[in-house]
Amino acid sequence: MENVTNRFLRYVKFDTQSNEDDTVSTTLGQKELAQILVQELRTMDLEDVFLDDNGYVMAYLPANTDKLIPTLGFIAHLDTSPDMSGNGVNPQIIEDYDGGDILLHKEKNILLSPKDFPELKTYRGKTLITTDGTTLLGADDKAGIAEIMTAMDYLKNHQEIPHGKICLAFTPNEEVGRGTDHFSIERFGAEFAYTVDGGPIGELEYENFNAAGAKVRVQGRNIHPGSAKGKMINAILLAQEYIDQIPKTETPAETEGYEGFYHLTNSQGEVEEAELHYIIRDFDLISFENRKEVMRQGVDKLNEKYGQGTFTIEIKNQYFNMKEKIEPVKHIVATAAKAMEAVGVAPDIRPIRGGTDGARLSYMGLPTPNIFTGGHNFHGKYEFIPTFAMEKAVEVILEIIEMYAKS
Repeated sequence: MENVTNRFLRYVKFDTQSNEDDTVSTTLGQKELAQILVQELRTMDLEDVFLDDNGYVMAYLPANTDKLIPTLGFIAHLDTSPDMSGNGVNPQIIEDYDGGDILLHKEKNILLSPKDFPELKTYRGKTLITTDGTTLLGADDKAGIAEIMTAMDYLKNHQEIPHGKICLAFTPNEEVGRGTDHFSIERFGAEFAYTVDGGPIGELEYENFNAAGAKVRVQGRNIHPGSAKGKMINAILLAQEYIDQIPKTETPAETEGYEGFYHLTNSQGEVEEAELHYIIRDFDLISFENRKEVMRQGVDKLNEKYGQGTFTIEIKNQYFNMKEKIEPVKHIVATAAKAMEAVGVAPDIRPIRGGTDGARLSYMGLPTPNIFTGGHNFHGKYEFIPTFAMEKAVEVILEIIEMYAKS
């Protein structure tokens, strides 16, 4: 049986970076990894293994007991973030980490340092996997895939462990908010599920942001600069004026815990036209709606100043806080917490300052809290994951399955 670290190191070699273009159904690298997973699942002799046209992988481990046991699901996503390249990932393995700086890239002098990331010191003496400073690592969520696959492989090789039916799914395009667009709850068949898509060891999450994306478009007027007085309208400068209206203390870098934010993710433009892309996040639904209204009012205010149609805004909801759907079946959170404790992991129940496929699935009728993968600093070159945390994630998955078999 292949261990979880080796699986992970194989999977990160696939460039599965998402594309935010709505016309792209699934990127080529996601399809390639999906095909590999299908082959491996069939080698494990799981049942009804398939890859559909939308890039979803599903498979089933049948129950090995006649006892009535709830049908569980485990889900991870194939793609990595569009925020940084996932092409040519070259993992570095740091054995017996000494607690100091880790040189990721010599020529560029890129350091993974406990001065910037104090949590590193808690992993002194452990084995870490890092990037080489030029790409992200891909633990979000290839660590989750590796952990689920390793757990299923273990169960297939240990038939003495009783379990009910286990449903698996690996989804595309989670990082661009489309991970469940074509997910068939009926086809999946689980009563409830867990996404394995969290961060550091012990994380257990059943609350997440309400989320929306906003596009602000600015229409300018380009005139030759030699004769532009009183005529030119520079869309870039007007876009900056809109940015200046958004509260500076309500950005990701200034907020934590249950605090929401506005996040400018992209800006582009010329004198004639400019466009701003924002994401809007808040745990409280009323505050979430208020944030959207603040952005609309900013457009209205500047249109009064520069003329109607100079600014336009499009806001689309992306997902909602799954807490409302988890609360009626909160025993699934309690079971995950007990499973962690049983394998020596302290549960850290906290809100997700983001979202997972589980948020949308919960609103589709499949309550789906989120458990840790073990990774840190997702979506960038400072990403790392301790190998022992991946091993513990496998143990937690197995313990959850056993607990339901024994209940």
